[in-house]
Amino acid sequence: MAAPVDDMFSFCVDPGKVSTCVDVRFINSLKGKGLFAKKSIKKGDAIFVERPLVSAQFLWNTLYKYKACEFCLRALETAEDNARRLSGTPGLSLPHPELCRVRPELHQACPLCQVMYCSSECRQAAADQYHRALCLGSSQDDPDHPINKLKDAWRSMHYPPETSSIMLMARMVAAVKQAKDKAHWQKLFSHFCSRTGNEEEEIAHKLLGEKFRGQLVLLQSLFKAALHDDHLSRWFVPEGFRSLFALVGTNGQGIGTSSLSQWVHACDALELPAQQKEQLDSFIDQLYKDIEKETGDFLNCEGSGLFLLQSSCNHSCIPNAEASFPDNNFLLQLTALSDITAGEEICISYLDCCQRDRSRHSRHKVLRENYLFVCSCPKCISQTHELDVTSEEEEEEEGEGDEMEDEMTDV
Repeated sequence: MAAPVDDMFSFCVDPGKVSTCVDVRFINSLKGKGLFAKKSIKKGDAIFVERPLVSAQFLWNTLYKYKACEFCLRALETAEDNARRLSGTPGLSLPHPELCRVRPELHQACPLCQVMYCSSECRQAAADQYHRALCLGSSQDDPDHPINKLKDAWRSMHYPPETSSIMLMARMVAAVKQAKDKAHWQKLFSHFCSRTGNEEEEIAHKLLGEKFRGQLVLLQSLFKAALHDDHLSRWFVPEGFRSLFALVGTNGQGIGTSSLSQWVHACDALELPAQQKEQLDSFIDQLYKDIEKETGDFLNCEGSGLFLLQSSCNHSCIPNAEASFPDNNFLLQLTALSDITAGEEICISYLDCCQRDRSRHSRHKVLRENYLFVCSCPKCISQTHELDVTSEEEEEEEGEGDEMEDEMTDV
């Protein structure tokens, strides 16, 4: 049973205002529901800001010392400390350090397991929602603890670049365990699509194919040993676990936070004399070159979350809105990329910029494997005459991507 539409706005920062701006409507049995504008929205307008039901930092990201708040994923390193680690330059000093908004003096650890939060408010919010059920206390570093065994198994099956986390599923279980109104939380989670396949299109989610069956059996066994709860018994049987896995894989929205990036944006906004501005820009350009040489592309604290209203946005290869995280935490802002008229559907892209520039065939391959549908947006319809082939360059890129996915998602 799907969650009531009223619930759809309950995690927005200003639910009353958002409900006057947008509406969730059922489209058809193939597309399900969609998000529609109730009034005109201008290009650049923030349509809504929403916090996730649950979120979690990626496990390899944590292991590689990307320090983030265990609740809101706010980066915990100062911009200067972040730049030093990523560039491999311990003595680096950033100009205008006052522009960094990280406040280490406010950080708090769980008194039992020592995981870190950006504030007492986040520590309390985590404890109230899920952390009491997941806190390992003095067993935090015990490799034989069932939760640590689950984490290790996930890391051994799911290498960077990461796209999901078993801990997102663990926090779903813990949130229901701790909730006074367990039925309400189960209703909220039931809103998310959890199909393991699309029978009409004969598509199965790429993470649930035969090649990963053995790994899924192991994960399910470890998941049950670590977290089993009688109220959620359906999530611990094989088919229920596969559905839960598909739910997270299909609906999980990537979250990236960076104190350095936030500092750079603040520097860009500074009003400085031309020569000083040029020097600052040159410093930042060189810093990013040094970071690329030392660290590569992995700059952010990264994780994923389940966002109730945002999950109702359908895909388009020519989206009229996009999600971002401007506050350096898990708050998602949906912003209009173009003027949107009243009654128009609000669509985001499930593909990144590079994927959107590929052929129709390549785009459809990614969408079928990851999201279980065949796109019929205006761009795809206009390209129906194209042959179902990719260019040599795209085939090469896809081959490399498939190898990466095989290693990354070998679960």
